[in-house]
Amino acid sequence: MSAFRFRARTGRPQPSSPVLSRRTVLRAAGLTAGAFAAGGAGIAWQLSGSRTVGATLCSAARLPEPFTLPGTVPPVLAPERVDATGDHYRIVQRRAVREILPGYRTEIWGYNGQFPGPTIRATRGRPAIVVHRNELEVPTVTHLHGGHTPAESDGYPTDYLMPVGDSSVMIHDDPQAAVVRGEREYRYPGDQPAATLWYHDHRMDFTGPAVWRGLAGFHLVDDDVDRGLGLPDGERDLPLLLCDRAFDADGQLVYPAADPMGMHGAAVSDDYMQGVQGDVLLVNGVPWPRFPVAAARYRLRWLNASNARVYRLRLDGPHRQAPGFIQIGSDGGLLDRPRHLDAIDIAPGERFDTIVDLTGYRPGDSVTIVNELGDGRTIDVLRLCVDRTESDSSRIPDRLAELERLDPATAVRRRDLHFRMGDMPSMPGHDGGADMKGWLIDGRAFDPSRPDLTARLGEVEIWRLTTNFNHPIHLHLNPFQVLTRNGRAPSATDGGWKDTIHLPASQEAEIAVRFTGYTGRFMLHCHNLEHEDRGMMANVAVTH
Repeated sequence: MSAFRFRARTGRPQPSSPVLSRRTVLRAAGLTAGAFAAGGAGIAWQLSGSRTVGATLCSAARLPEPFTLPGTVPPVLAPERVDATGDHYRIVQRRAVREILPGYRTEIWGYNGQFPGPTIRATRGRPAIVVHRNELEVPTVTHLHGGHTPAESDGYPTDYLMPVGDSSVMIHDDPQAAVVRGEREYRYPGDQPAATLWYHDHRMDFTGPAVWRGLAGFHLVDDDVDRGLGLPDGERDLPLLLCDRAFDADGQLVYPAADPMGMHGAAVSDDYMQGVQGDVLLVNGVPWPRFPVAAARYRLRWLNASNARVYRLRLDGPHRQAPGFIQIGSDGGLLDRPRHLDAIDIAPGERFDTIVDLTGYRPGDSVTIVNELGDGRTIDVLRLCVDRTESDSSRIPDRLAELERLDPATAVRRRDLHFRMGDMPSMPGHDGGADMKGWLIDGRAFDPSRPDLTARLGEVEIWRLTTNFNHPIHLHLNPFQVLTRNGRAPSATDGGWKDTIHLPASQEAEIAVRFTGYTGRFMLHCHNLEHEDRGMMANVAVTH
């Protein structure tokens, strides 16, 4: 939990948070002790291996065998109306019950009651106007991750959308916050190239459990450049939202919540602030799915929507040399040219747009995608099962898109930003000190009232990012370009425009940053959701 004051929904100052018993909190949340709190029946805990970054929850429910359940793709949401101002959508955030594990009914929080939420398919240059209605019991904040978006629609953590009904949930005291009740309109101008974006909850101190419960979905931007390349499309264009979860003996989602609804304190318990992982891998909400495919090229759009888990994805073909990934796009859109990769390391928040070429396969063949950073059941991800032959007119051109290169020589300033765990400083409402740990940027926990960085539109800056733990670092408003890693050339997967970069412990990177289009208050933060919930965020004030 970030260290500053709260206020109640009425706006009256509160000298301290109300003291509620664990039973009272759980009853108010409508949850059982086993359903969103550590120590539920049949739940065991184990620390993850050195290759991963968090602590892993072990499920007590019966789990399906890998590759027995059919894969699905989230449905595309049709606009309610289309007019001269743009395409208008409506999404209701509500509780729902879904069958995720066979034989169990799992309660989720979902956009339109779905997990993942419906996909918005936007067109470059045409605004998407999305009205969100909050029928949950708690405030929410919707962020379009990767969106080039005005500040008022960016999803700042304290720009709360309060529930339609009454709520006694505490919210943070932020005089600049734009708090509304019931419904909020988010306007996405679409002034950016084709890219794989996603939207998710970004509520202050509560992003981790809200996304864990299901508040995440795709937002895809198309343009004429992408459509004109001849890449696989239609049913051969597969958005794949990858995440991990854990389930109790009744099939309910389990999360180590200090306060299950975020009513008066931190969401994640102190013992799991390093990051929460599950032992069930879900692809588009299905555990270890199998996708029937043709012997053709497929576009696989990977999104790591996990709270903390980092994956190393590799194709494994048991009968022959498996194809590699052909990367065609990154967080911010198409690369300048395809890159052939044997494996992809993908951290929370990152996206990789890839082609897998199955044209040499025959019906009955299969390719398994595995996670080389997993162990046990978190090694298997999904399986592509070839069951037919079809004509395939798609292609992979040698050139994809023209990319502007930011010139480091034009940078007007350099910044050093260090991401680490440390003692929380003394701030209003908290004494701080050695007994209160948090995730800090340059020794400071997040405070919405404090400007941390100020940047001017159009100016190029060089930021040097350093860490003492594993951090996927995400920047709002504009993507950036990776210049170096550890003083050397960027990695093979750092190409193109990025908005999230994974920095393992004790490493550093230099990135070139330039903000365009919009002024206001934006964010820099770690996209390990437990890290951002425990203070690892900073304000970026963009000015003229």
